[in-house]
Amino acid sequence: MTDVLRRGRASLAFGFLVQGVAFALLVTRIPGIQNRYGVSDGLLPVFLAAVPILAGIGSVSTERLVRRVAPSRVLRWSQPVVLLALLAVGAGRTMAVLALALAVFGLAVGALDASMNMLGVSLQRAYGRSIMLSFHAAYSLGGIVGASLAWVGAHFGLALWVSYLPVVLVLLPAALVGSRWYVDREDRGPAEKDAVEAGAGGGLKWLLPLCLVMTVAYIGDSTVSNWSAKYLQDVLGSSEQTATVPYNVYMVTTLLGRAVGDAGVRRFGAVVVVRAGALVAAGGFAVVAGAPGVWAGMLGFTLLGLGLCVLVPQTFAAAGRRAHGTGRPGASDAAVARLNVFNYVGFLVGSPLVGALGDAWSYRGAMLVPMVLVLVTLVHARSFAPGADRYGGGHERPRTADVGRSSNGLRLRPGPSDGPGPAGADPQPGRRPRPGP
Repeated sequence: MTDVLRRGRASLAFGFLVQGVAFALLVTRIPGIQNRYGVSDGLLPVFLAAVPILAGIGSVSTERLVRRVAPSRVLRWSQPVVLLALLAVGAGRTMAVLALALAVFGLAVGALDASMNMLGVSLQRAYGRSIMLSFHAAYSLGGIVGASLAWVGAHFGLALWVSYLPVVLVLLPAALVGSRWYVDREDRGPAEKDAVEAGAGGGLKWLLPLCLVMTVAYIGDSTVSNWSAKYLQDVLGSSEQTATVPYNVYMVTTLLGRAVGDAGVRRFGAVVVVRAGALVAAGGFAVVAGAPGVWAGMLGFTLLGLGLCVLVPQTFAAAGRRAHGTGRPGASDAAVARLNVFNYVGFLVGSPLVGALGDAWSYRGAMLVPMVLVLVTLVHARSFAPGADRYGGGHERPRTADVGRSSNGLRLRPGPSDGPGPAGADPQPGRRPRPGP
């Protein structure tokens, strides 16, 4: 494996980690933000809903932007904007400043999420083996770090800007330096841009099952993040301190599951891993719904982390793989950007859905709804199957190095020990590529 690819993978993983830190610092300090700006309980949901809606707009806009600008450039400049918008949220004093900062944060997060998953998909294709879960593991680690820093700030009564400023001062320059090693696929010429515009829009039908899986995964995730504490305290009778534990357990098991998940995909294939993840997640919801006490509830949320953690990374990977198999230039980037929108759809739907069902029926019964929705993934598991080149199905190439250009202009070519590149690639000009296995 070339040093360019290794550096590209490390720098992109760091970008995922930074995003995890930034997002956790925002969502875990919502009570502090509400107090600082005097946002009423009635107005708070409006602000919170605006962020994922604008992020969806940012993701769709990125689909169009990357037809003319490399995804690495979008990621390089959207990440500092996210960090600066986070600082503005902590430093502002008026409602107008908060609204503007959250709007910028939402738009930039959409561009950031879409572009970094585009790069992750193209790097995985270059590696010829599953590495997508490792990027999302870095995001989970960042979320744990961000939530821990937020706890420190809240525990010591620090002002929001005091909590945010050191993080931004450290992470912003580090992210800019790391962005030098982002790796793009081969830059497109004008003819290819026209091909993207003509062809990428016609491939939405095959993407729909993956969009459904993405939505379901984030309904499950938002259920845990928004309702786990209330469920443990109000339904299972835990103390207030104990009620904070399930989300931490969920985050840790998500990190662990993603850290080892790529090995599972390499060994058993994406379809098996996704089916197993859906079954474990459904089992987790069933345990939570029927839990007789606090510790049984903890077990349920642990299972949820282990099950849900594989769905989102593998959905991005499957979309990129299937779009690449269409032979349409740029189709992979377009598929990832469109799929990313359903991340926010699930986030918007999940929390109100469980809350409404809990109030109208019962919170135990409400937990059965995401359980049933997660099981829908089993119906569409074949959408995660490998293409004609069998990449992702237990026949992954051990070494490749052909994604095009790194963000500093280096063109990547296979090294002497890199083996054949992606299906259909010519590893050396003038030579016929070796047949696949």
